Amino acid sequence: MSAKVTLTITKGKLSGKQYTCNSRTSCIIGRASDCNIKLPDDKNHSTISRYHCLLDINPPDIRIRDFGSRNGTYVNGEKIGQRKSDQTPEEAAKIKFPEYDLKSGDRIELGDTIFEVDIKADPEENSEKEISSKKITISNFVTLEVNNPAQPNLLEQVLKIFKVAKNSNDKHDNLGTIKDYNIIKILGKGGFGEVYLAQHSYSQEYVALKVMLPAVAANNWAVQMFLREMANTRALQNRNVVKLLDYSFSEGLFFFTMDFCNAGTAQDLLKKRGGKLPVDLAVPIILQVLDGLEYTHNAEIPYVKLNDGGFGKGKGLVHRDLKPGNIFLTRAKDEIIVKVGDYGLSKAFDLAGLSGHSMTGTKAGTPVFIPRQQVLEFKYAKPEVDVWATAASLYYMLTGYLPRDFSGSDRFLAVLRNDPVPIRDRDPNIPKKLAEVVDLALVEKPEIYFKSANQFKQALLSVL
Repeated sequence: MSAKVTLTITKGKLSGKQYTCNSRTSCIIGRASDCNIKLPDDKNHSTISRYHCLLDINPPDIRIRDFGSRNGTYVNGEKIGQRKSDQTPEEAAKIKFPEYDLKSGDRIELGDTIFEVDIKADPEENSEKEISSKKITISNFVTLEVNNPAQPNLLEQVLKIFKVAKNSNDKHDNLGTIKDYNIIKILGKGGFGEVYLAQHSYSQEYVALKVMLPAVAANNWAVQMFLREMANTRALQNRNVVKLLDYSFSEGLFFFTMDFCNAGTAQDLLKKRGGKLPVDLAVPIILQVLDGLEYTHNAEIPYVKLNDGGFGKGKGLVHRDLKPGNIFLTRAKDEIIVKVGDYGLSKAFDLAGLSGHSMTGTKAGTPVFIPRQQVLEFKYAKPEVDVWATAASLYYMLTGYLPRDFSGSDRFLAVLRNDPVPIRDRDPNIPKKLAEVVDLALVEKPEIYFKSANQFKQALLSVL
């Protein structure tokens, strides 16, 4: 059983209506027709803005942020955000108001409408959050020792764990086969941990070893959720997808071994090439990305949530975090092989609540490569959101600009309000036929134009 958050309207025209969430999502409250919680667009709700406030829900946690509404958002009678009387909505959009954590029993007031927050949490989960070390047995996975002590230098901790593991004769060691690798050097750092180049002691093969550090005390439900996602990712076997080789957990750290891509990422290539790429380099990279997505969107995966609450086999995984930094390149002789990487790894880590980050906060990243559908219907994201993100990545690779204007704006509000800028407005040298396809791929109202990776791929091939 997992936690759930319920919002009940206790005052207003919709009094008695409830909204329940039992998985991580974002939620927009307002009068606009595409809000998750849409309030009537009538005179009784005229004091409520079209996009009034944002909820970041990760049961049992919920936080709220005002979008610079005209009449403000109130929590338990205290105003948490409102634009000044002389400010326009556009000016208010440049202000990012603070986020506030909510608890069960809190009241959210928008004009004459009042929501009451009710949080139901699994007692077992709550007790685990208060325990610093606890055995967790996860069906079909491994037995983990959850521990989150004060963290010393991460590399020193990793090396210490590997040294202990290598000297252990315990066949059931949590590190499993990962202890057979030797760490060579650090490749990069991110918001959740670090990535190292490692070499297998026997095969001499090189891999990327990713270490992710939970910023919050792990709990049974969160670890199960994350490892299910890892089992799904490990099932992906395709030339254009970074392969997850192994994963484990020890001393408060998650370890992963993955394909080592020796030419870095598309983002690295952009930096080397002065911020943008020529058509004859960018488009072939994106065509391989689309091949990887077409596979993953249709692959058989072992664990999907069923209607009865259980888990069974399903079809397709949506990345939800595609960007140039997750497009990896491997040079093999005279060929560049492109692989979609970090397939849901960081996103799943964050969704499980292991990062300690707000999904809508700056530490968890900014939504510069996602369509508005992903903000409005996060937990129902379909394959087309990855197709849109691929088009956004191609736009960025060709021009050096993001598809939308984000300057000075609340970025989630910018996704909702700002349409993509036609690509030839950024760079008139982009071939017209190619520009038409890219602009078409970024259409998102009322829906995303290309529904599959193959549709976008064929459109690109038709103009080359």
